[in-house]
Amino acid sequence: MPFDDEVFGKVQEALVDALGVDDDEVTPEATMVGDLGAESIDFLDIVFKLEQAFGITFDRAELFPDDILTNAEFIEDGKVTAAGLTKLKERMPFADLNKFEENPMVADFGNMLTVKDLCNYVASKK
Repeated sequence: MPFDDEVFGKVQEALVDALGVDDDEVTPEATMVGDLGAESIDFLDIVFKLEQAFGITFDRAELFPDDILTNAEFIEDGKVTAAGLTKLKERMPFADLNKFEENPMVADFGNMLTVKDLCNYVASKK
């Protein structure tokens, strides 16, 4: 589900507040970890701020599919298997996994979530 300017504005505000970044750094293409410097503890604050701003509840498993990324059934030699990629796509239809799919290293997964993905997730919950 595509997001609108209202969703982006509230997500941007939450990220600026939680991460101490400038407005112009929070673009749809910016990655949460690599570009904006989010750490695992920051995601708790971000989720709280977005739940308050939108009156929705986040499902942690949808945004952070640790159960897939740590399951031997879906991981081989540090990479997500085809079955694992299928599960991720089912769980995260709001995220663009195309780039991750090219080299699905588990260690790189945390750096693939973008602001656009987060906005799409929020829009799907409204």
